[in-house]
Amino acid sequence: MTSLEALQQHQKICDELYDLALAENRYLQQHRSTPGADLLGRKKRLLEELDAALVALRNPPTGESRASEMRAALDKARARILQILQLDRENEQLLTRYSLSRGGAAPAAAAPAPPASMLQKIYSRHS
Repeated sequence: MTSLEALQQHQKICDELYDLALAENRYLQQHRSTPGADLLGRKKRLLEELDAALVALRNPPTGESRASEMRAALDKARARILQILQLDRENEQLLTRYSLSRGGAAPAAAAPAPPASMLQKIYSRHS
């Protein structure tokens, strides 16, 4: 497998991971709960494929000279990875929000407002 082919395989897996992250995001927003086993199974399978693709990228064959194609493929892969990371971060925030709201704990009471006299003292000390 050439370096370009390995990079194209990596790009394909990244595209699949992005599609999966979008599906997970839609699920989280619609159901407000953790995704089912099917999404998690797909994610695990894709991550195993990604590991194999990364091994192929780390051990490129020598003597290839398709620098412009490689540069374009690298830029495309980087852009997709950034999209995946951004979407995954949003998914993590949604998971955290929904898992905390589901925990059954009563929402924390708002802190009482400090008396106006205390605020005046603080402002007078710092002005």
